[in-house]
Amino acid sequence: MTFRVAFVAGVAPDKWVRRWRDRRRDAVEVFLVADAEQTSVLHDGRADMALVRLPVEREGLHLIPLYEEVPVAVLPKDHLYADLDRVLIGDLEGEHRWDPTELPAKQAVGAVAAGTGFVVLPMSLARLHHRNDVVPVPVDGVPETRVGLAWRVENEDERVEAFIGIVRGRTANSSRGGSGGVTSPKAADAPRGNRRRTGNR
Repeated sequence: MTFRVAFVAGVAPDKWVRRWRDRRRDAVEVFLVADAEQTSVLHDGRADMALVRLPVEREGLHLIPLYEEVPVAVLPKDHLYADLDRVLIGDLEGEHRWDPTELPAKQAVGAVAAGTGFVVLPMSLARLHHRNDVVPVPVDGVPETRVGLAWRVENEDERVEAFIGIVRGRTANSSRGGSGGVTSPKAADAPRGNRRRTGNR
């Protein structure tokens, strides 16, 4: 049976899939899902594991946090702050902020390009939906998003542990014993500085 791994937009599973195929004979299938489906694909059996963007509802799931994503404000190219190295979220107060949970990221970026406000996205999503008429500027004062690896608690397939090992960077000869360091994400990220530097790119 094929091992199935779902992932949300902006997450790149390619390197892990290549390692899997280099090391194992088991077939693996990866497929893109909307953020709204990132855990339902596990519960309904469409996927064995999922690379998810936190936060998610964790009931019935194991989850390993993997990395944090840099938040950026996507601004029109001619915006007053488009040439800054960083911007404070407070500096954008008074401008319309599109909510990517209500408007898909691609459409939100299109709305920004039309001069109707700004949107805060993970850098990976901003790059995915890049346009020449918008600029992503790292933004301080908003929480970073995190990417994690999730699977059902009752899923005891040995391939789950094998995939965890690959994502964790274990070598082909290392032991696959243990849970791969299953943990819960920290309640809050370490505070980040709110310093802003000016200058051209």
